[in-house]
Parts: sequence; structure tokens; C-alpha cells
Amino acid sequence: MKIALFGATGHIGQGILDEALSRGYDVVAIVRDPARLPQKNAKLKIVTGDVANASTWLDAVHGTDAVVASLSARRDGNLDSVPANASVLLDNLPKAGVKRLLWVGGAGTLEVAPGKRVIDDPHFPAEWKPEAEAQGKALEVFRASKSPVEWTYISPAAMIQPGDRTGHYRVGGEQLLVDAEGNSKISIADYAVALLDRIEKQDAANRRITVAY
Repeated sequence: MKIALFGATGHIGQGILDEALSRGYDVVAIVRDPARLPQKNAKLKIVTGDVANASTWLDAVHGTDAVVASLSARRDGNLDSVPANASVLLDNLPKAGVKRLLWVGGAGTLEVAPGKRVIDDPHFPAEWKPEAEAQGKALEVFRASKSPVEWTYISPAAMIQPGDRTGHYRVGGEQLLVDAEGNSKISIADYAVALLDRIEKQDAANRRITVAY
């Protein structure tokens, strides 16, 4: 398996990179600043590129089985870049012959009750809301897309953080998944397992799913 990965220097992106390499994948990591990814591996190729500028990465993604995008606007604060980057990928991946795109989404637009989303809760942290809304706009971009690319938008649990890789998780749809105690959580490592399993199982095309314990 060969994948291209945008956002490998972020926390979730690094988890996806580690899981992909542990599975023996060939990985093309496309990053703006290679100095932020000092990792060395015979299966890893690092390419300098910016997702917003397709000319910097189109050649690099040729021949990959899938592209994974773990993108955040936290560093530069440009929240409009989140849905804009979704559009760039959907528009340009067909030019490189890439048929599969997996997007690391947000949990904010998952439903907790009919017509009520996570982000609508008055206790939802205000500092998280702008990025959650930007991720919601990205989901709208995917749902409106006419691109031939098969996309999957993967929302994590409400809490995603460093933790053990158990290899166990549940897959849901539009509703937030919670455990018996009402908690919604998953480790970054198991989120990465779930995401890469979608490539291998070739499922969940053209829809949003969520994964949690």
C-alpha cells in the first residue's frame, strides 16, 4: 500500500504516519516545513509542498492508493483554509489519478440528539468553536462535490488524545458515539487504525463516519 499524507507533523498526522509505517506502507509525507519532520524511515519520502498549491504536490501523489489529509488551521489561524483545502484536493487529485481521499474531520457537527449537534451545546468550549465550524464547512464541501474522488470524512470521538493502541474501535455515522458511562473518546493511535482500515477494507466511500471506543 502506498499513501500520501498531508499534515504529518501534527499530533493526529504523526499518529497516522506511525501506524502506516508499522503496516509496511510506503508513505509520501507532504509538508510545508521538512525540518518539523525529522523522522527517518526507508518507507518514508518527505516532499516539501503546500496543500493549497497543487503544483507543489501533484507529481508526488501520482501512483498512491489513497491520500490522507490531516489539516488544521491552528498554526496560521486561517480558518477559511479548511474548506478551501478540501476543494483543492477534490479538484486536483483526479489529475494525478488518485481515486481515494480520507479526511481527518471534526466531531463538532455530530448529532447528540435529533437536530442538535455537539457544537450547539452551550458548554462546548468557545476556543474550539471556530475550527469546529470550519470543519463543518469542509464537510459541506465534500457533500456537494461532483469530483470522481471517493472521499471519506472521519470524525473522531469528542475527545481524541494520546493513548494506547488497542486496535479496537466502533464505527458510527452521523451521531456521536458514547460508551456505557456516556463518554466519547478514542486515542490518536486507534483513530489512525480506524482510518487506515477504511483504505484496506475499501468501505465508507462518499460519506461521513465517526469512530470511538
